[in-house]
Amino acid sequence: MNPKTLILGILLGSALAAGIFVATRVTAPAEPQSAFIIPIPGALPDFSLLDQTSAAVTADTFRGQWDLVFFGFTNCPDICPTTLQTLANAKRELAATGAETLPRIVLVSVDPERDTPELLGQYVDYFGEDNLAVTGKLEEVTRLTDALGIYFEKAPTEDGNYGVDHSAAVLVIDPKGEFLALFSAPHVVADYLHDLPIVMDSQ
Repeated sequence: MNPKTLILGILLGSALAAGIFVATRVTAPAEPQSAFIIPIPGALPDFSLLDQTSAAVTADTFRGQWDLVFFGFTNCPDICPTTLQTLANAKRELAATGAETLPRIVLVSVDPERDTPELLGQYVDYFGEDNLAVTGKLEEVTRLTDALGIYFEKAPTEDGNYGVDHSAAVLVIDPKGEFLALFSAPHVVADYLHDLPIVMDSQ
């Protein structure tokens, strides 16, 4: 083979390979930076709780829209209000970008002994409109948390009262009512702005 032809073939082959590599890099799907997508999404268990209007909340309540679900309580001094405010800010900024699909913010109380529907309703209203608050019998809350791997436990305080130690993750429930992804603490607005569109586009 003519040496010039051989060299030209090598150069063309290298250029083609480089082009394929660049095209692959450009078209590769974006990956979440913070969110963990569950390899096999899980259905929610059977449970029966109440929302802030005392209407029934079941697994069906979580079908038909995207939900960001956080387990906390109204007497929480810092983590709960900070997390809910982060979610509210992220939702507002997503709306400002023109996002057509916005998630619903859901607070499930891990202190149903004190968190009545009315109290929870007033609490979640501080963090925007159309939020869902959930409470009910302790055994029903536990049925849900056990299925989702959420930890919570009463923690007595020195004044004879109590707080509640609990997981700080935010769970993403898809419109099929399946646990699809989670965000671990610390929660940052930028993480939600980058990752939520990716997570929601994965379905």
